Amino acid sequence: MPDVNPAPPSPPSRPKLWIAGILAGAVLTVVSFGAIAWRYSGIPQWMAWLHGGHLEINVDQPTVVRQIQQLQRLETVSYTMDKIISGGRDNPYLPKFLAGDRLLLVVHGEVIAGINLARLQPNDVTVRGHSISIRLPAAEVFTTRIDNRRTRVYSRDTGLFSSPDPNLETVVLQEAERQLQQASLQDGILKTADQNARTTIASLLRGFGFSEVTIQ
Repeated sequence: MPDVNPAPPSPPSRPKLWIAGILAGAVLTVVSFGAIAWRYSGIPQWMAWLHGGHLEINVDQPTVVRQIQQLQRLETVSYTMDKIISGGRDNPYLPKFLAGDRLLLVVHGEVIAGINLARLQPNDVTVRGHSISIRLPAAEVFTTRIDNRRTRVYSRDTGLFSSPDPNLETVVLQEAERQLQQASLQDGILKTADQNARTTIASLLRGFGFSEVTIQ
């Protein structure tokens, strides 16, 4: 039988060598970048390095408005006061010692004021890059309340021919709330509330990244 020698393997074609070179280069590139990422302590730092190492967060106007509105009623000042208030009912025909009913209270109360940020509208906020201008709603009194634990009846005088009026104390306390609020307004509680709100909102906006803050 004649000897049959196997044909020698044909050399790889040039296109195959070219493709293999590309794959090898891609693998080397991935390995190199992986080493760099490891060198710079993880993927986030590597991504920052890849993009120039500068991270910028854009805060647009609607986002700022929503963030501020979430504060809702921003209480910025609280006044605590003691006040002596009296009230009574008299008979138009008989003297007080016969048919009168008078009450003297020592009232302790609290008045809280601030800014209702839920009223802030989008057109009240202007954003230009890292500068922001905001027009705050007017300050207002939120609550006026009497501390019943620290409020006491100082004296009560009832006439010889009359009985204590069960509603007199309630009426006097309602008047006490009105007078406490009026006293706080005269003392400038709204001005203080506005100033404190401006300071608080300015600090909040600088925390958002704004370098120039204007509050109207």
